[in-house]
Amino acid sequence: MAVMSTQKLSGRGLGDPVLLDKIDRLLACNLGEYVNLPQLVVVGDQSSGKSSVLEGLTKLPFPRDSGLCTRFATQIIFRRIRADTKRTITASIISASDEGPEHISRLAAWRGANMESLDSESFAGTMREVHETMGLSGSENDTLKPTFTRDVFRLEICGPEEDNLSIIDVPGIFKNTTAGLTTKQDMEMVKDMVLGYMRNPRSIMLTVVPANVDIATQEILEMARECDPQGIRTLGVFTKPDLVDKGAEDKIIDLIEGKTHSLALGWTVVRNAGQQQLLDQSSDRDLVEVKFFRENHPWSNLPTDKVGIIALKIRLQDMRTDVGRKLKAMKNDLSALGNERSTPEQQRSFLLDVITRFQDIVSQAMATSYGTHELFDKEKQSRLATIVRNRMDVFKSDMEEYGVEYKFVSEVPDTPMEPMEGEENQEDDVGIPVRKHLDVSEHSGAIDGILHEQKIVTKPTDGSILVWIEDQYRASRGFEVGTFQTSLLCTIMNRQAGKWTDFALGYVSDVIDIMHTFMLKVLEVICPDEQIRDKLVSVLTDELSKRYRKAMKQARLVLDVERMNIMTLNDKFYETLEETQKRSHQEKYEPIEDEARAPMSNTERTVRYIHDILAAYYEVASKRFVDNICMQATGYCLLTGPRKPLGLFSPQFVANLTEEQLMEIAGENAALSRRRAQLKKGIQGLETGRKIIM
Repeated sequence: MAVMSTQKLSGRGLGDPVLLDKIDRLLACNLGEYVNLPQLVVVGDQSSGKSSVLEGLTKLPFPRDSGLCTRFATQIIFRRIRADTKRTITASIISASDEGPEHISRLAAWRGANMESLDSESFAGTMREVHETMGLSGSENDTLKPTFTRDVFRLEICGPEEDNLSIIDVPGIFKNTTAGLTTKQDMEMVKDMVLGYMRNPRSIMLTVVPANVDIATQEILEMARECDPQGIRTLGVFTKPDLVDKGAEDKIIDLIEGKTHSLALGWTVVRNAGQQQLLDQSSDRDLVEVKFFRENHPWSNLPTDKVGIIALKIRLQDMRTDVGRKLKAMKNDLSALGNERSTPEQQRSFLLDVITRFQDIVSQAMATSYGTHELFDKEKQSRLATIVRNRMDVFKSDMEEYGVEYKFVSEVPDTPMEPMEGEENQEDDVGIPVRKHLDVSEHSGAIDGILHEQKIVTKPTDGSILVWIEDQYRASRGFEVGTFQTSLLCTIMNRQAGKWTDFALGYVSDVIDIMHTFMLKVLEVICPDEQIRDKLVSVLTDELSKRYRKAMKQARLVLDVERMNIMTLNDKFYETLEETQKRSHQEKYEPIEDEARAPMSNTERTVRYIHDILAAYYEVASKRFVDNICMQATGYCLLTGPRKPLGLFSPQFVANLTEEQLMEIAGENAALSRRRAQLKKGIQGLETGRKIIM
């Protein structure tokens, strides 16, 4: 174990000297009777070794005379001043506020004599003067005078080598009276006095406990727990480790290491001077203590910052750092819980905050502003506008290449398009699937039973369209001359466009899947609480389902319109038909070298005419259909319309929630409420502690 040196402590202070001076002056004015001022208080029972700890910290030779034991509170103030300034010692007495004018005046007039030094003799003499001035009893026969008082002895030591430290020592509590010296009233008075200092929420309690006794029996710890239930302003100090029975050290070790009964500020163990060392004037208390903790097992295994009076002094001076670190950790834990959600107003505010962040990301995704949020880089599925647009192109391409049942006579097979980035070429000898995003995620709830099932669409049939049209014509013709039934065109168009249903519904289903995946991913990012997220989605599910179904319904409506109505005002239809007719006429009269062209029959002419009309109309209608599906079913119903699914999670949605629904969605469960309350209470205590030691 590394040994701690006894070199002078650095200039790190318990706090700002200017601030501490102000506090000391306020205490000197007795303002502590009316407001809670920051203070470090040493407490313990009369046999705890409290005075020895105080002596080790302050280097003041407290008298060992039982008649001069602590009968009053002592405020000891150390201040570091300029290096060229002489050390000064000032002593005074602050009277209790409930004393009479004569007593107050006498104490105010007292100033300690022989205060140029603080050796054992002069300090003992000063303490005797203080006892006499306060009017305390000095012997067993002096029963007319009080044994204890609420007056405060104030000792201020300023010098270039002092550390900024301010400590209040109070009488030790006791359970047994001494005949002729202390009474039960004294016992109660001391306990009440000590509790008065301990209850101050701005007190840090240096609680001294002998290591060789059962900690469960220590009344001072019970008092500390009563005044500081969270242990956030209680620093424990064990004394007399050399008197602990062999084999009993483990319990103390566990406490010091924080394994059991941990205090927020922790425990330190010190070894005070024994009687022989006190008699030996040449003995160095700190060196003897360092040697003890270096050579004696199991104390030698403890960290150096947990053992010895020097470590305790540094601990007191550096307590602000520890408190700040614990305070930061608690605040981080509290922040991780999110805003408090115990009232309807807080719950509504919480959901509105989630909505704001949700809609911000939606707006950025629709505007392709992908550099504004890290989500777009981490999750490619969050690039909503781009993914939907790419899916539109695939829908258009599939319709162009595979949308017809039979290839038209003049149609030359196109070279298949290269697959876009992120899209696999799913074509094979059998056909292509109409759903491209089945593997995105497994959903339930809002899209259950809505999406179109997967279908494989085969390639268009080559070279048999005229035969098929002739079969359809012969199966439906009547007594018309030179023409055909208009209903026939509707029949063959519906058959030729039979794949449109699967392509359109597959496309719209994919966009719904893409959007729902996007929504869940964004909610996961902005609302990490899975329980809240699941409840929120559950409440949204019914209306989301309605809006998804509306998109599918609109797609079916567009399909129905195309199936039931053969109509167009598009000039492109007539232009295409005219060009086709002209081409057919030229082919009819082109000379053939080997043999004469056989004349076409009336049926062949009619079949070819039907084919040309169908080809011209299909070209116009298929483009119109793709546009209408993209604009109406996905564009208007899903992306931009007033009832778009991503617009459902809005301030209006929250405004319409009842208090019961708010509680169900955003209310805190009992465990979370308890954790929040614990953290808030801990933060409040640590904030108070930090103010004390600033």
